Amino acid sequence: MKSGFVAVAGRPNVGKSTLVNALCGGKVAIVSDKPQTTRRRIFGIANGDGYQLVLADLPGFQRPQDALTERMQRTVDQSLDDVEAVLFVLSARERIGAGDRYVAKRVFGIGVPVVIALNKVDRLKPGHIAEQMTRAAPLGDFHALHPVSAVTGDGVDGLREELVGLLPEGPAYYPLEQRTDLSTEAQVAELVREKALQLTREEDPHAISVEVEELGEKVVQATIFVETESQKQIVIGKGDSVVKKIGTRARPEIEHLLGHQVFLELKVKARPRWRRDEAMLERLGL
Repeated sequence: MKSGFVAVAGRPNVGKSTLVNALCGGKVAIVSDKPQTTRRRIFGIANGDGYQLVLADLPGFQRPQDALTERMQRTVDQSLDDVEAVLFVLSARERIGAGDRYVAKRVFGIGVPVVIALNKVDRLKPGHIAEQMTRAAPLGDFHALHPVSAVTGDGVDGLREELVGLLPEGPAYYPLEQRTDLSTEAQVAELVREKALQLTREEDPHAISVEVEELGEKVVQATIFVETESQKQIVIGKGDSVVKKIGTRARPEIEHLLGHQVFLELKVKARPRWRRDEAMLERLGL
């Protein structure tokens, strides 16, 4: 069979995780409209007739600001080693700028084929898409350029075929029924964090992390960590309204993942400056 690893790179918030989910045919990585949603390298596994395509969904390229973002950028740098190709994701809805050129300089210097995905083309006029493709072309000596919409699926099958075509012959690195390398606990924690991101204000998302403390047959217990008491009150909400909504949204997806019904118990704790605490980051697997 054909098998291998492709790194998915791009600046924050261009839709990398949504595209990885579309290429894998199901949810691998959480998504939100907040930059820095992806904090760790997540392998999304696309299995098909005669191939296994392993996509490394990476945090967005950024200049580190604390221990957390330093680790995130280190993850990006390390994950670009030993890949067969790079999928470089751009947003068709935004002007190609310095951030994209910064990523391009890095990925085109690796020495492997680079496939550009111009994402978010849904509801855009053909002329605008063509203009963005023209602007993307000078970023580097790319192998192919695909306009796609991860949301609608337009162009995704063709992009997947392009990437599979770059893979060498090799073994199946993961069982054929597996879609991600994340542990079940990590997937549950990410699902809770996704819902917390959807329901909190702009200033809170980067301060939120989740740890699963119990993953039983009937009960799942998780703690949502924030950095300040004021953030804690926002995540809890008046009369526990926000944390209840987080649980209500997360529980069906957790039950789908686990294959059975559970009682989801969420706690919220303030852990000052956890993003700068190396021991806490190790504990959270970041």
